[in-house]
Amino acid sequence: MRRTEVVVTGLGAVTPLGGDVESTWNALLAGESGIRGSVLPGREGTALPDTVAGTMAVDPAERLPPVQARRLDRSQQAALTAAAEAWADAGAPEVDADRLASAIGTGIGGVGTLLKQDDALEAAGVRRVSPRTVPMLMPNAAAALISIEYGARAGVYTPVSACSSGAEAIALGARLIRAGEADVVIAGGTEAAITPVTVAGFAQAQALSRHTGDPASASRPFAADRSGFVIGEGAAVVVLESAEHAGARGAHVHAVLAGAGIAADAHHITAPAPDGSGQIAAMHKALAQAGLAPEQISHINAHATGTEVGDSAEARAIGKVFGRATVTAPKAALGHLFGAAGAIEALIAVLSVEHGVIPPTRNLTVAGVGEDIDLDVVAERRDVPQEAVLSNSFGFGGQNVSLVVTHARHHHHPSRTAPTTP
Repeated sequence: MRRTEVVVTGLGAVTPLGGDVESTWNALLAGESGIRGSVLPGREGTALPDTVAGTMAVDPAERLPPVQARRLDRSQQAALTAAAEAWADAGAPEVDADRLASAIGTGIGGVGTLLKQDDALEAAGVRRVSPRTVPMLMPNAAAALISIEYGARAGVYTPVSACSSGAEAIALGARLIRAGEADVVIAGGTEAAITPVTVAGFAQAQALSRHTGDPASASRPFAADRSGFVIGEGAAVVVLESAEHAGARGAHVHAVLAGAGIAADAHHITAPAPDGSGQIAAMHKALAQAGLAPEQISHINAHATGTEVGDSAEARAIGKVFGRATVTAPKAALGHLFGAAGAIEALIAVLSVEHGVIPPTRNLTVAGVGEDIDLDVVAERRDVPQEAVLSNSFGFGGQNVSLVVTHARHHHHPSRTAPTTP
């Protein structure tokens, strides 16, 4: 029996590079940066330095009716904004409500609401706490709100797996379609956690970039002088569909989600396994599900956050599977979007395949690639046909997800002509 094929028919995003997919993609290809300085001014008595971060280029609240926006945490606003774009891009498909599911990952949910309401409680007492506090802070709210908005009754799922959450949600969406539980899944990730306490926590763990000077040069994946990641925020959502359902309605197919691999390190709560076993297993599983050999992957969209240990470990793992592979690292331009990172990078992989271009990795021009990175890291955009791209997401907890997307021409339903690349 032929395995159910899963295709990507809708794309939506709000990121540090742009308020939608097109502006994000164009800025990424142009080598621009979404990293800004003084996002959180240093607070007296906390010793918290001015924070460099990838804040969303467009306030998602501006895209929503004011009354609705006030009732949502920023992470939920971002998810609904990205979902609306993805749904419209997919042609607002007509689908049986019982065959439509929602899967939106997040690292932490409505932490901004939690902190704000705790401040209100301490400053002014219980009567100043919003009655909407709980639905605004619960991590499953973004997925649930999307389910309500589009009438998705096949299930609401919220993977919470740190930096892998968005990729895991997309893998889960594909699994639901292959299992016959849904025909269409709205899947992705969202995060809005640029707060003093999260920044302080990462700073204390010595995970944040120590680069001083131009904020745009702070995020330096694979660079010889990388010193940590830059915190970012945003959301990315894709519409996944069975090829049969997409074909029956003549949908435009951006790409095929050909494979997903999930594996755990079972090693340490923050550090990757030294032998790279979990990362290697996730990549092998994704390739096996896609039915591809390593040499058939055109390039790898690396997790590459810009930490010394993490980038080195990923480079070794990639080397063991692919040899000296061609890679790109979008976090140089976006920062690290945590629960949304795997979703935005999967979306970028889809666009890479659709348009035949590998986006550049910023900030490699001066220091060059680290000696411990034996990879072909793309520093200038490359226009070259992309048949298959693998995207990696590796999270705290040893949670590893790899996704493989392939060109729409490999899918057995005819699709309309793709738009041209800028």
